[in-house]
Amino acid sequence: MRVIERFRYAISIGKRAREARAVVSSVMVFAADQRSSLWAALSGFRSIDVIDMDTIDVTNLNRQFLFRSSDVGKSKAECAAKAIEERVSGCSVTAHHGRIEEKPDDWYRQFDIIALGLDSLEARAYINSVCCGFLEYDGEGNVDPTTIKPLVDGGTEGFKGHARVIIPGITPCFHCTLWLFPPQTTYPLCTLAETPRNAAHCIEYAKLIQWPAERHGETFDADDSEHMTWVYSKALKRAQTFGIPGVTYAHTQGVTKNIIPAIPSTNAIIAAACVIETLKMATMCAKGMNNYMMYVGTDGVYAHTVEYERDLACVMCSPGIAHEMRMEATLEDFMSSIVSAHSDVLSAPSVKFGDKNLYMRGILEPEFADNLKRRMYDLMENRTEGLVIINDKKLKRTAMRVRLLLKIE
Repeated sequence: MRVIERFRYAISIGKRAREARAVVSSVMVFAADQRSSLWAALSGFRSIDVIDMDTIDVTNLNRQFLFRSSDVGKSKAECAAKAIEERVSGCSVTAHHGRIEEKPDDWYRQFDIIALGLDSLEARAYINSVCCGFLEYDGEGNVDPTTIKPLVDGGTEGFKGHARVIIPGITPCFHCTLWLFPPQTTYPLCTLAETPRNAAHCIEYAKLIQWPAERHGETFDADDSEHMTWVYSKALKRAQTFGIPGVTYAHTQGVTKNIIPAIPSTNAIIAAACVIETLKMATMCAKGMNNYMMYVGTDGVYAHTVEYERDLACVMCSPGIAHEMRMEATLEDFMSSIVSAHSDVLSAPSVKFGDKNLYMRGILEPEFADNLKRRMYDLMENRTEGLVIINDKKLKRTAMRVRLLLKIE
């Protein structure tokens, strides 16, 4: 009887995912690992978009059951979309072959849930900043629920992996927990140049020293096969000079792209966790993850869920970073002070209060010059506290919200 009841429950959940089409208009999957796309379709989602810039390599075939040897050299996204539609009747999968940065920010608004299977911190940070940029807060610092774009993120590193749920404005965003990710391995230049001891040293020498010396003005692109072949040939020659074995084309790719071998079982576990969280979010069939799950499969099987706390001073997702100034402070004083306090993300800010632009850069800058000497108290309509919006090129994808408090000295 229990088996029958569980089967009925599974059917019910799948039906709810299909019926959620009116609410969940679409799921966006960034697929470094394509399993999540298929399992989302099998879970009942009927509208899925997949974006991936890579093409299929023969080394992908041992861990990707959507691809065949005839697909080698073709777009991962396009082949995955075709395979899923053939296997799952009624599911529409739209493929996008290209970089995530090529899509305008507003393109991402159409999706109700975004599932990440990206393979770099930079790509995750980019999507996080886009989604945090959609957030809108009222004067009390409460987020507008209609501006929230949920993210489900998964990643693997050999036998280790993580899955997490990010609800911008509610739970920690990616930027809030950057400290979770250890710094990438680097090598002293003196070792690379004078005493290389292994294949990685030879590869890094070719990339960091020989490339800029011999190919002036060109930026190395790890996704360009000609660039990769050049680095490989240079590294191989250097390795032969020092009698160092182990320089192969695959190893060159691994070092230059910081690639860690993918373990199929780890990928499957993390992809399944991400799809389950996406399904729970769409159907409310169960309580969602709160908010980070780590998996370690090096010695046995270990999984643990941690509730990380949101950084209330996060420049990406906070309702407003607290900033105090004296009552007589001018706009010029404020801009100088905020840049000094956040020089890592600000250099030439534009300032806005409510619907009113206080200062704008570019061709309109002269029109706001008179505001520089005006008091913030006056510009904030005689308020001693208010939400000020800062835009800056260094912020790239989102604005900084500053909760300014003017104090009488």
